[in-house]
Amino acid sequence: MKGLVIKKNAGLYDVETANGIVSIKASGNVKKAGLYVGDYVGFDEVINKVYERKNHLIRPPLSNLDKLFIVFSSVPKPDYVLIDKLILYCFVNGIEPCLVLNKQDLLDTDFINEVKNIYKGVAKVIVTSAHNKSIEALEHEIVGISAFAGQSAVGKSSLINALFNNNQAEVGNLSKKVERGKQTTRMTCLYKKEKGYIADTAGFSLLDARLVLNITAQELSRYYPDFLKFIINCKYRSCLHENSENCGIIEAVKQGKINKTRYDNYLKILNELK
Repeated sequence: MKGLVIKKNAGLYDVETANGIVSIKASGNVKKAGLYVGDYVGFDEVINKVYERKNHLIRPPLSNLDKLFIVFSSVPKPDYVLIDKLILYCFVNGIEPCLVLNKQDLLDTDFINEVKNIYKGVAKVIVTSAHNKSIEALEHEIVGISAFAGQSAVGKSSLINALFNNNQAEVGNLSKKVERGKQTTRMTCLYKKEKGYIADTAGFSLLDARLVLNITAQELSRYYPDFLKFIINCKYRSCLHENSENCGIIEAVKQGKINKTRYDNYLKILNELK
């Protein structure tokens, strides 16, 4: 039989099949090679086959991710470098990024427009409110296997609860003193929706570009869709777009054709990779 691993619990794996969910162990060889939530597997008495993966995330441990919802708000203050790293992670691993502006009641029009301007041509931006259960745009985007990522206290677990209208995930409280929340999600599992699955994960708050992106400094700009049509104006093919002489990217920034926040973040990530 064939199924999808939706939960790992000690030595047992919950596998969803056409006939329902079964809890089953994995063979020694499969466990040794690695078995993750999101894997499509074959089994009889035990899981004995893992089908080829589309991708495999190390932190959190999750396979075959189709879409990543990158959640942030005006409070806590957005970490745009983290957001750009998450977008890069998506593009490198064949995942569709979708930016989710949560806590709609705290957002003013200028902030929403600023975000849309920064990420124009890069990723879709949707606005939600877990508190008011204003999540229609988010529900429409859940196709295949999706996960949530972003800073603590932006409402990732609360959005999952709103989507399922219950306490599917443990929800933490925002610390008003430091405008940060404690990480409350401790395990990875998939929750089924009409058109796909949602992974409740520990998120990517500590994403390390050098560890996870697995690209070189020379390759970085090719994962910036908002840069691509200007790269042809660079005089040298080896241009890293950090020196103004003969650089099409820097000229586009000066002309307002590339958002300066995106470019400044590019330079920070470039220096990390170098």
